[in-house]
Amino acid sequence: MKTISVVSPCYNEEDNVETCYETVRAIFERDLPGYGYEHLFIDNGSSDRTVEILKGIASRDPRVKIVVNARNFGVFRSTFNGLRYATGDAVLVMLPVDLQDPPELIPDFVRLWEQGYEIVAGARSTREETFALRSARKVFYRLVNALSDFELSPDVGEFQLIDRKVMDAVLRHDDHYPYIRGIIASVGFKRIIVPYTWRARKRGVSKHNLMMLIDQALNAIFSFTKAPMRACTFAGTGIAVLSILFAFLSVVAWVLGLSVAPRGTTTIIVALFFLSGVQLLFIGMLGEYVTAIHAQVRGGPMVIERERVNIADGAPGVTREPVPKGRALESV
Repeated sequence: MKTISVVSPCYNEEDNVETCYETVRAIFERDLPGYGYEHLFIDNGSSDRTVEILKGIASRDPRVKIVVNARNFGVFRSTFNGLRYATGDAVLVMLPVDLQDPPELIPDFVRLWEQGYEIVAGARSTREETFALRSARKVFYRLVNALSDFELSPDVGEFQLIDRKVMDAVLRHDDHYPYIRGIIASVGFKRIIVPYTWRARKRGVSKHNLMMLIDQALNAIFSFTKAPMRACTFAGTGIAVLSILFAFLSVVAWVLGLSVAPRGTTTIIVALFFLSGVQLLFIGMLGEYVTAIHAQVRGGPMVIERERVNIADGAPGVTREPVPKGRALESV
């Protein structure tokens, strides 16, 4: 019997975790009776009753596995670490417990996977969100695709079913801040895109604010393309050429008596403000790369786990990283 792994990150979602579990369980029992499944909940250091509720579910259903982080490490780090414990023949990379991504598509994803597609990617063709957010997302995807060496399909997130060999290729990436959808897109393999409607959240409050979305967007740009630094090189060359041209035109204007400003005033004003702004912009771009490199070379664990539930060390198919000194774990 083939097994499907479903990974659900959560943070302060006491209103949603049980509904998510029951929904997935019902779908497999009704629509996929010939498949085994495991449901991994990756808790990001919740301060409400989320972990308590999950432990209650796991105590009566061994298919439910839990990884509890010591604190909130962000959804991408938390999910990527959780993927290491997925043992299925295929893995649903991320099913958030708010169910804005429809779990009803899982049977369709599995059928397409059985037809030979190694990546079945859901695309949020319709979003129940504001016009401003939809527009910002479109601009972001166009920018990333224009700058990167591979295509990141618009509206495709982490709601994807991927084959075991794709999962293994993804987990070989040693990235301190993994942009999961970008990693999946970069490894290749045979893919099909399934459009769906991204539903509005029914319970609870989204933990993704504007600054987190901006941080994720910058991570995608600086992780998968060197175009920003190349743009700096081209812009610097262009500015140097324009500066020489401006100096030449200033001399011509002075010779012809067309200059009305005191000698040197125009040059100082333009050069001071314009070039200072450009330098700050370029330093900021360079700083993004330096910060990413610094985080990567420092090493250390991607997340610190507090405990695992229903996950046995050395389980078949589980990719393990060495447990760093100081990581405290309890297994139930």
